[in-house]
Amino acid sequence: MHSSKTSLTPSSKTASNAGEMRLNRYLALHGYSSRRKAEELIKAGRVSLNGEICTELATKVDPATDKVSVDGMEIKSSGEKLYLILNKPKGYVVTHSDEMQRPTIFDLLPPEAKGMNYAGRLDKNSEGLLLLTNDGELINRLTHPSFKVEKVYKAVITPPINKKSIQMLRQGVPIQAGTTAPAGVFVKEQKEGSMVLKIVIYEGRKRQIRQMIEAVGSKVMNLKRLQFGPITLKNLPLGHWRPLTPGEIRSLKSISEVRSLDEATNPVAGSSRYKRSLHKTTANTRTPSATASARTVKNKDNK
Repeated sequence: MHSSKTSLTPSSKTASNAGEMRLNRYLALHGYSSRRKAEELIKAGRVSLNGEICTELATKVDPATDKVSVDGMEIKSSGEKLYLILNKPKGYVVTHSDEMQRPTIFDLLPPEAKGMNYAGRLDKNSEGLLLLTNDGELINRLTHPSFKVEKVYKAVITPPINKKSIQMLRQGVPIQAGTTAPAGVFVKEQKEGSMVLKIVIYEGRKRQIRQMIEAVGSKVMNLKRLQFGPITLKNLPLGHWRPLTPGEIRSLKSISEVRSLDEATNPVAGSSRYKRSLHKTTANTRTPSATASARTVKNKDNK
């Protein structure tokens, strides 16, 4: 992190001028998670405005003239939205900078990705699909629990668990952050001493899959995210990245927009449809996310 002079007094920019916006909103719009998370960055002294560390939450930013940096890295307002996925290997941490000097995912990405943020973390020992973009609004929608965007994982666990434990995982188990929401849990393979599970969740709590498995007396030996919403790894090699296709970008935005409208008009129906979708996994591994979205669009077309 670059050092800079700390501003201990309220900024003169707290007065509202035309074209200005609050600093936390500016950060969120540029891919730095939600406004609440952006406030945490500001309070921690990791955000600087025109070269001075800023800890005032009421600070206003003029995107046309001000320079905002996070951890010493200036946010570039290019206006161009970028979207890519990375097949994250084990051993890399999901962060922009690491105090312990461990390898980060940005060591694997092109320079243009430095200002991008990620939709959902993967811990150091997990691998698989990681979605990155500088589209702050999309990040907020994809990571907010109310939008119920499914994430699909492959978990190798030991020892194997019984049917009762699987049913507990499906209904919700207590973990550090509270009881988990209903999940899709499917046995894909079982050998002596181990079991392979396919797990579908829409939450994104810290180390959630690992804690869920520990809650039923087993342990995750290997964890890989296979899918995020409609986006899959396909044949992307481990440690490689690729830009999303125009069709993939449209499908991501479509899901978040359809869910937003549905939850706003009938949140109970949206929740019920999600629970039903968990039991309708098809042979071609089409996820509940795609099924629910397709059904929603079809119903709208028939009206």
